[in-house]
Order: sequence, then structure tokens, then C-alpha cells
Amino acid sequence: MEKPAIEGGKPVRETPIYYGHQYIDEADIQAVAEVLRSDFLTCGPKIGELEKKLCALTGAKYAVVCANGTAALHMAAMAAGVGEGDEVITTPITFAASANCALYCGARPVFADIDPATYNIDPEKVEAAITPKTKAVVAVDYTGQSAALDPVREICRKHGLTLIEDGAHVIGTKYKGRPNGSISDMTTFSFHPVKTVTGGEGGAVLTNDETLYKKLLLYRAHGITRDENLMEHEPDGPWYYEQIDLGYNYRMTDMQAALIISQLDKLPVFRSRRKEIVKRYDEAFSKLPALFVQREIPESDTTRHLYILRIVPEKLKINRKQFFEALAAENVCCNVHYIPTYYFPYYEKLGYKRGLCPNAEKLYEEIISLPLYYAMSDEDVESVITAVKKIAAFYTKENA
Repeated sequence: MEKPAIEGGKPVRETPIYYGHQYIDEADIQAVAEVLRSDFLTCGPKIGELEKKLCALTGAKYAVVCANGTAALHMAAMAAGVGEGDEVITTPITFAASANCALYCGARPVFADIDPATYNIDPEKVEAAITPKTKAVVAVDYTGQSAALDPVREICRKHGLTLIEDGAHVIGTKYKGRPNGSISDMTTFSFHPVKTVTGGEGGAVLTNDETLYKKLLLYRAHGITRDENLMEHEPDGPWYYEQIDLGYNYRMTDMQAALIISQLDKLPVFRSRRKEIVKRYDEAFSKLPALFVQREIPESDTTRHLYILRIVPEKLKINRKQFFEALAAENVCCNVHYIPTYYFPYYEKLGYKRGLCPNAEKLYEEIISLPLYYAMSDEDVESVITAVKKIAAFYTKENA
């Protein structure tokens, strides 16, 4: 579409700004370089160091780092005993891996609708979706705001289900004063470049359960152990190991671990800056009649990974796609998180149909992810706000 006919069509920004970007400093580079000069590139000391750091950060007893957030979810589902014929409840407003982890285990994802104000999974919808086949719930901390963990945990406890918290967005957030990562049966993290803390790629599963922890260690590394207490045969010698289960090569490299360790040292400043930007956005957009700001539950002290702006279609002359394109014309390059998972052709072929989760489907039609990352300058933030206000003012209906 054409640029809004305001100020002669001149964009608010001369250069593009994107919805997310990693921040790498000299300390990060040196941390990786030290590993490259060391004796261990993988399966080395940085893995244990990172796991201890994640436990210290979250209060979890155990952490198992792995190749990426998807691997973390798969490992967690296996550790929960998810298998053929089981069902796993999750939200459709998430990256596909939150549901795919059930499919990897031969189970069927069941989608529960979201709270229309917070966009997180609705506990009442979770309980309504439980059947005798339900094995686990994957609750996603969408945008970095904690899911309503207490009611979801209580539902899982009552029905004997495992609660897997997909915390890909949530590192740095606290729920009722406790860091996310120490609350659910298992919590998974992602260290993708647009996340608050990055390793390029990388993931982790955190738990307080020793039995789950031991399973996760096996699933990360081919199901192979060198622990004589777990072996079925007498060792042939000090080189001996056994495969006692079917696992995967989901290991993390020491280069990734070193980068994440260095990044975690900056988490307090990353967290503070993201909260500043979110506050400024909320102040700017919350009183505009054609826009809706995501509500945050009081239990969540949120480190926001994504900033979701929601349009109110009945108050605008344009739809979400046109609003998105108008922002791009202002050099504010956004994204949309997420397409409901069951919209994808693969899920359609499995028999999923639109109409399952009306709140989620409506949300998808109305949301845009605005730029949000640590290295944004105040000028960057203000240019995003100016662009959004410019478009909203130009296209808001007169009677809105």
C-alpha cells in the first residue's frame, strides 16, 4: 500500500529498524575466543558451568543445556513419558515447537484457547480440554509474561499431569517473586538470537526433580551413560559406556555455553532496558482508541521478549496487514507472533480445523510485534512510537 499521506509521505525513519536484534559485546567475543583456544569445543567444562549458572539464576535444582529450544521441549516431553496415543495440551499462539514436541513422541497436541487480555493460555480452557489420554500440559510464557502458573499447576496436580513450561520467552521474569524456571515440573529455555539472552542457538531444561533430570541427561546424549550404577553389564574397562535408552544428539557446544554465560552476566541490564522500552510503549499507546495494549497479570514481574501491539479493527479504516505495511513504509519493520499452529498445512492434514480457539484466532488477525531489544536507543523508541501514532491517527475512523 502507499505510505500515509502525511508530511509529504516522508518516512519517520531514514533507516530500517527491525523487531529484534542480538547484542554482542567484546566480553562475549572474548568468552568464545577463549573456548576456541582451549582443549574442549564440546562436552567440556563450559557446559557444567552454564548449568550451574542457570540453577543459581532461577533457583532450580537441576539444569540440562542442549542444542536449542525445540530440543529442550522434545527432551521434556520424553522425560514426562509422553508417548503413542497420549494427548498434550498447549496454546495455539506460540511457535510450532510447543506442539510439535508432542508429535515427536507419537502423541496428539490438543489446543486450549487463550485469555483475550493477556494472550496466555486460559487455565479454564486447559481443564476443559483434559481427557483420559492427557499426559502433559505445555504452558507457554508468551511474550515473556509468565503464564498463570498456580492455577495451571493445580489443574495438573489434580489430574496427575506433568506441567512443562515453555519458557522460551521468559528468562529474567518472576512469578509471585520466584524466577521462572524453578516453579513448573520442567521449564524450557531458548537462546535464539532474538531472545533476551543468546548463544546463537541453544536451549535448556530446568527441573527440581532428580528422576526427570537423569532422564534428560540420557535423552540429550543418545541415551548413552558412563554411570556404572545404570549399566546392565560389567564394564570392559575405563573406556566402557552403554546405550540404555533411545536418545538424540542434542548437545550444546562449549562455544555456545561460553557465549550464554557471558550474556547472562548482562541479564540485569538487558532486563532493565526492555522494561523501560515496554513502559514507554504502554504510556504512548494505551490511550489510543484504535490500539489495545497487552494486559499483564500482577503475579508476573515480566522481562518482555516481544512487544505485541493489537489493533482494534472496528475503529480503523485499514486492517492489520495494511497497518503492518504502513509501518514498513515508515521504516519500522515488524513481525507477527504467531500464526495459530493448527493453521499450518501439516496440522490441517492431521485433521485440525479452524474455529478451535476463537480468542486465539481473533488475536492473530489483530497483532503486530513492534521492535524491542536492548540496543534500541531512545531515538529508536521514539521513532517507533511516532510511526505508530502517525498511522493510527491518519486511519482512525472519525467516530472512534
